[in-house]
Amino acid sequence: MEILASLLSFAFFAQVVRITVPYALAATGGAVCERSGVINIALEGKLLFGAFAAAVIAHATGSATAGMIAGVAGGMVVAAIYGLAVIVWRADQIVAGVAINLLALGLTRYLLAVLYGQSANSPRIPGFAFGGGTVWANPILWLTVVAVIAVTVTVGRTRFGLRLRAVGESPEAAATLGVRVAATRWATVTLAGALAGLGGAYLAIDIRGFVAGMSGGRGYIALAAVIMGKWRPAWAACACVVFGTAEALQIVLQAELGGELIPRELLQTLPYILTMLALAGFIGRSRPPKSLGKPYP
Repeated sequence: MEILASLLSFAFFAQVVRITVPYALAATGGAVCERSGVINIALEGKLLFGAFAAAVIAHATGSATAGMIAGVAGGMVVAAIYGLAVIVWRADQIVAGVAINLLALGLTRYLLAVLYGQSANSPRIPGFAFGGGTVWANPILWLTVVAVIAVTVTVGRTRFGLRLRAVGESPEAAATLGVRVAATRWATVTLAGALAGLGGAYLAIDIRGFVAGMSGGRGYIALAAVIMGKWRPAWAACACVVFGTAEALQIVLQAELGGELIPRELLQTLPYILTMLALAGFIGRSRPPKSLGKPYP
């Protein structure tokens, strides 16, 4: 009964929302990027570097808002590196994405050591001063809602959205109609970087600092949400709610049952088990853009 009461509480709902925000930002960016034909495994690296940039600038300036902006910029920097690799140099998108993730993991640890003398975490940074630190007062939550709606409308209801979908399906045909394929892909890769960087900023500001490797696989789970959502931004964000609920559930179960009936280590795998099950159930049924992962020209 205690577990049921916890799951039905407002605090549990708030926890789900708090956990879902970075997933939803990364998945929304990943969905729009992949609709243009660019696989975005580098979401993990963008989240991580966005969190690092946010922590560094927030600590230096004493402003969470400055940190938030820096997080967006950090994600865009990583996106620019990834764009150079896969759009300009036409590198394999999966290999380049994994390389970006490994680079972000190692580089952030190195820069932590250079800036703060140790590679585990940054000094404490400020949060948003208003609202008592609740998730509802965090402006990034509401920016997430706006971003999901705006990206969904852009992809489905605008001329630019029609062009990026055409590029994802057949870049050659789109080019014959005057669509600038490379420019369209650059726009979506950059947008994905900005949104994932914002998600990283949320992670850092939420816990008041940067911890090495703090993205914790969220970028990969966001990619699974993109597949579950069939490359539609709004549906991908909804899939993130499922993953956020699973993570919040395992926190409750750890508090109530961990170490007694179920080992804590097993409970911690719940979100990842759900990810694998979701991929097993959806990956064969979801049709990706026809030119996903294919360089142009």
